[in-house]
Amino acid sequence: MGIVEDLNRRGEGALPGLIGLEIVEAAEGSISSRLQLRDELLAPNGYLHAATVVALADTSCGYGTFVHLPEGSTGFTTIELKSNFLGTAREGTIWCEARLVHGGRTTQVWDATVQGPEKTLALFRCTQMVLYPS
Repeated sequence: MGIVEDLNRRGEGALPGLIGLEIVEAAEGSISSRLQLRDELLAPNGYLHAATVVALADTSCGYGTFVHLPEGSTGFTTIELKSNFLGTAREGTIWCEARLVHGGRTTQVWDATVQGPEKTLALFRCTQMVLYPS
């Protein structure tokens, strides 16, 4: 089984699986994912819920961190995240491209762009703290 299949299996029964997030590519320094929109992922006003966008971007960056952990580390935790929303969507598929900006021994910084059917929806950045045994 390949890394993409492993990452998709990792989300089963957790938030990524519940919302239908799918990892489509894992490469050196990047993760690509997508999410088919449905009514449950929209806000009460009928537009894409901000939390849906953040879940897609944060999961993509988190999975990227996971596959790029330094030797000897045991995991990671998010210490900061930021989103700039530029647009919205109501239907169709949204995509995320996450890119490693900094891959240090104690922190990783990831940027992600979330695209909708017609435009860029959000720019996202997160910082992850790499964890080691005590």
